[in-house]
Amino acid sequence: MGTHLYLGVLILAVFAPSVANADIDVVCGKNSVSVTWRVNAELVPYAARLFLGNCMASQWNVLPTGEGEAQFNYTFTECKFVKTIKGKRIIYRNELSYRPQAKPNPPHFVHPIECAFRRPRGWVPRFLNPGAGLSEGRSGLVFHMALLNEELSSIAKTNVITLGSPIPIWAAVEQKSHQPLLLLMEECVAATTAELQPRSQVYPIINKGCLLESRNGNSVFLPRYHSSSIILYLQSFKLGSGEMYIHCKLTVWDPEALDEDKKACHYVKGNDRWELLDDPSQSSLCSCCDSSCKSRLRRGVEWVTLCAPSDGPKRNSVLGPIIIVDQSDLKDSNTLMESVTTADSQLQ
Repeated sequence: MGTHLYLGVLILAVFAPSVANADIDVVCGKNSVSVTWRVNAELVPYAARLFLGNCMASQWNVLPTGEGEAQFNYTFTECKFVKTIKGKRIIYRNELSYRPQAKPNPPHFVHPIECAFRRPRGWVPRFLNPGAGLSEGRSGLVFHMALLNEELSSIAKTNVITLGSPIPIWAAVEQKSHQPLLLLMEECVAATTAELQPRSQVYPIINKGCLLESRNGNSVFLPRYHSSSIILYLQSFKLGSGEMYIHCKLTVWDPEALDEDKKACHYVKGNDRWELLDDPSQSSLCSCCDSSCKSRLRRGVEWVTLCAPSDGPKRNSVLGPIIIVDQSDLKDSNTLMESVTTADSQLQ
């Protein structure tokens, strides 16, 4: 773990060596963390300015040597821990900081805290228990599609995405009493309208299970939590004025019977090849992604035909509107919001 030191006014800089040389011990528990931070005598009078996230020390001791010892004993639901999920690991992150001055002044010292755990077998995030974007297909299966937050831990609270940032799109099907099902995104396009019409402006994302945007950009399918859900990690782009809808044909299939028509393939640039999400050893099923099953869809009328009702357990789902903004537009919006907030405060 690296240590970052921020020097403020000259008086505060005197304590820089004391903080930078601090002795920090971290013990990660199943649902909590215990952090012991030993500081030099010079910082003992400033114990109230030591923080784990936004939490003060739960216990403070002055040692016989004159040094101070701050203990932070908190659960991961406290102190603004950030939870992320990467592959087979669940990671909780936070920071120890020394703040001699109140916010918005920057901390004088920051030290990262991280606890990582192997994801339990069969574990599924709570939000993946169906409950967003509910729709029912012709076969009686219940499908879901929703936008996730940046941490992939819950449904997103905003539909505004900065240009170039990822758009995490989750889809799932309820298993109910069916045999194990594999959910696939058979076709997906971005469109400027919530309903596809012959004159709709569309842009192909997935065709015949091939994630075209993984070849053109940095989009990928994330590793599955279980066979009945899938997460498309789509790199954002602008279509039309910036407001777009994602139209997907969702389908389910036998996990043991994948073929060239029923698959989830993405291009792995590190390996310079198309790979099958669910079994890279069968990536030959993706061989058509650069040729015969490559999308040529450009006009809305073609996708209207493609999305016509068909036999089998399938569902056409729509997600949106998703609003794509430039970083500069977002900054201007935030500046305007701050100005309005300041004006409101002055009026009160």
